[in-house]
Amino acid sequence: MACCVPSTPRGAQPLASPKARRVSPPDRCISLPSGTFAMGTDKPVFRIDGEAPSRPAAVEAFAIDPFAVTNAWFAAFVSETGYLTEAERWGWSFVFFSFLPDGGDGLERPPGAEWWRKVDGATWRQPEGPDSSIVERGDHPVVHVSWKDAAAFAGWAGGRLPTEAEWEYAAQGGQAGARYPWGNAEPGDEGPFPCNIWQGRFPDRNGGRDGFMGTAPVDAFAPNPFGIHQMAGNVWEWCAENFRVRSIRRDLRERDAVARARGHKVMKGGSYLCHASYCHRYRIAARTGSPPDSTTGHAGFRVVFDVG
Repeated sequence: MACCVPSTPRGAQPLASPKARRVSPPDRCISLPSGTFAMGTDKPVFRIDGEAPSRPAAVEAFAIDPFAVTNAWFAAFVSETGYLTEAERWGWSFVFFSFLPDGGDGLERPPGAEWWRKVDGATWRQPEGPDSSIVERGDHPVVHVSWKDAAAFAGWAGGRLPTEAEWEYAAQGGQAGARYPWGNAEPGDEGPFPCNIWQGRFPDRNGGRDGFMGTAPVDAFAPNPFGIHQMAGNVWEWCAENFRVRSIRRDLRERDAVARARGHKVMKGGSYLCHASYCHRYRIAARTGSPPDSTTGHAGFRVVFDVG
């Protein structure tokens, strides 16, 4: 368990991969040049996550979608391929309790993250369960998608999931040492509101002063200097590689051992449930890991494309 991401592995059978399409990146994608930058931080908030140290990292040129994958785009993928997500195949996913009638009393709760409920019928099409829909949320990020689902979509789109280094490079927007995609100003409960996160006391009271209690449209907040939207808050974003914590410290070695045993994948950016008092992981250097078959109502992804 890390942060507000429940890590209950399902032990799913292998998924059939849809046929990849060889296509050019969408016109909206932003091409970033190769470069070297400082990844990580020397001022970690959660050392157990392996945020530190700051170290030089190099990336090759790539193109990145300025938006997380939306419900509308994911629906096009499903329509063309007939793909079934892992939440659909297993028949359930995790939903935040306050979105449910009576807080989902009586539903199963994952140990260590009791604000989640195991909801039968919760999928990307029905984010809060059978009585919900995405009819008016086509421009919101798709959620209840596993790492495996995200990788399948990315391949179909002709792209891939970003590496953690590419994700941080894009999030920094050319601002060396920036703590957040917009700079170093800490968002507070009374503002400013540069991203979609929690305001109030987690998990009991969310003031929603940024305008959203759950997900927001992918273009709802201003972009960073590279023109990329919402790489902090809104939804956690899956990255390509395995989650690792490299250290000589015993507690960090134990964290790494658990991640390796469960095949955790890197997630970046935090979500609408993050708050500085509890899950201050909407910082660029912050990270967490989750099993590749886990699905929740606050995890999505974006796609990058190779260039040249």
